[in-house]
Amino acid sequence: MVDSQTFLMPCLCAFELFSVSFSFSFTQDALIPYKEILQMYWEKATGFVNALCDGLEPWQLIGLTLSSTLISVWLHGFLFQSESLASRTKKQFFKLLRKMPFVGAIIQKKIDEALNDVTSSLSFLKDEQDYIKALPEQGMSQPEVLKKMKEYSSKGDVRWQDGKVSGTVYSGEEKLTHLLVKVYEEFAWSNPLHPDIFPGLRKMEAEVVRVACTLFNGGPNSCGAMTSGGTESILMACKAYRDLAYDRGIKQPEILVPVSAHAAFDKAAHYFGLKLIHIPLTKAMEVDVQAMRRAISKNTAMLVCSAPQFPHGIMDPVEEVAELAVKYKIPFHVDACLGGFLIAFMDKAGFPLKHPFDFRVKGVTSISADTHKYGYAPKGSSVVLYSDKKYRSYQFFVAPDWQGGIYASPSVAGSRPGGIIAACWATLMHIGESGYVEATKRIIKTARFIESELRKIDSIFILGKPEVSVLSIGSDTFDIYRLSNFLAAKGWNLNVLQFPSSIHLCITQLHTKPGVAEQFLKDVRDGIEDIMKDLSAKTTGMGAIYGMAQSVPDRSLVAEISQAYLDGLYSTDVPCSEKHMNGSPSHH
Repeated sequence: MVDSQTFLMPCLCAFELFSVSFSFSFTQDALIPYKEILQMYWEKATGFVNALCDGLEPWQLIGLTLSSTLISVWLHGFLFQSESLASRTKKQFFKLLRKMPFVGAIIQKKIDEALNDVTSSLSFLKDEQDYIKALPEQGMSQPEVLKKMKEYSSKGDVRWQDGKVSGTVYSGEEKLTHLLVKVYEEFAWSNPLHPDIFPGLRKMEAEVVRVACTLFNGGPNSCGAMTSGGTESILMACKAYRDLAYDRGIKQPEILVPVSAHAAFDKAAHYFGLKLIHIPLTKAMEVDVQAMRRAISKNTAMLVCSAPQFPHGIMDPVEEVAELAVKYKIPFHVDACLGGFLIAFMDKAGFPLKHPFDFRVKGVTSISADTHKYGYAPKGSSVVLYSDKKYRSYQFFVAPDWQGGIYASPSVAGSRPGGIIAACWATLMHIGESGYVEATKRIIKTARFIESELRKIDSIFILGKPEVSVLSIGSDTFDIYRLSNFLAAKGWNLNVLQFPSSIHLCITQLHTKPGVAEQFLKDVRDGIEDIMKDLSAKTTGMGAIYGMAQSVPDRSLVAEISQAYLDGLYSTDVPCSEKHMNGSPSHH
């Protein structure tokens, strides 16, 4: 008897083969009409092109092909640049506008007035004594030099020692200052460019970087480098990710940066030929994660968050952006330059952050943090850290064919002041974890107290929900720059912000001294009371300049005035103007 399965198996196989053949045949038959339609349009297109070329000589066809190719290449280069077409068009429009005889003369007159105000009215540019413009014929004695140094250090009206300055000096402790002077004396002539001559300095720098990696929960492969400050740390991360993008075949790298991120990212984009795409903020002043996701493209080389950001002291949603970084395999930098050495200790200080921000978050590939801010080291030191050595390798520069030998450097500078590195190391070792925890506790406690009191004042508001040490103040009732001017007259030096108009106080150890916070709150209340007496009064001083600057559509004019300010810093001519402006530029 024949087994039924043995009999049915060939039948089933034959049926399946027939079904597949029928299905394939049916698919081919179904595509025939579309194929004929495409062929018809193709014939029409080729016929149209042939008709246009009918009667042309071969050399003409070659010339048309070459010229159209060149035009296409030019058009691509024109449209796809690091700066957007809209921005370039806007600049060109205002540039042409300034060249118009009547309009240009009016604009230039206003610029000249603004330049005069900036260069001659800032009190710190005034000096009644003549400048030294050449070497003395005979060198000064040491007592004479020290006397001159005292004279220079006493210049200026602002006393940061009283705690009336936003940021700028983060410790100022006298005992620490004495220690740093002795350390710098020991390493004054050292240079990490020569590790064979100064092996102890090399060890110090390596230890500073490793301590920072440990603080920010880096793994065994985490690494980094010391830099001269937050700007250089950011520049190095951007440079590393640009070169990594080149290796990945990205020819026009883009970096996605919140509008609240430090201007050093703009500088990096300008220096390194990166396209910077600014990502807007939410109403909470955090970066809009959905907007960042939409901005990601095949050219994206780097994502950025701040922890916290400088203007308003807000922590960006690091975890959410990190998810984007992991999903799209994009390097992710957390800029903790301002508050890195605060937020690293906030948990142990009894003020835990709502969300993690460091290498514990999967997707974070680099962090920048300034040791010369809340690390309390002297100015000129910062660290840039990476989750893995494969990222840091792109930061390094090597010139293997130089006649002077093989040249290699980890950051922008070649020679670097060893005294600063040694002083940074000494600061970390002297203060220790317990010292940093206690300092963090005092600062955050003071910041929370000031914030709670400011929120009780009806006519002002705090931007966002700051978690760390920066409080940004705005107002819908009056021009907030008037309050800045009033506080400046009382000896305070706050940071003036724009877009939106606001001022901020960055709390340091100096603000934790008895009575400083209370005095600040009293002066704020007194200032608001004075302002409310005449809401229509005109804003003057630096506040007026910032107000004007925000309203100018041609940003190149603002840049021009800023360049004049920078020129003024190097002026050795005694100003003749007696005007005075309240306020001051940024201090971080």
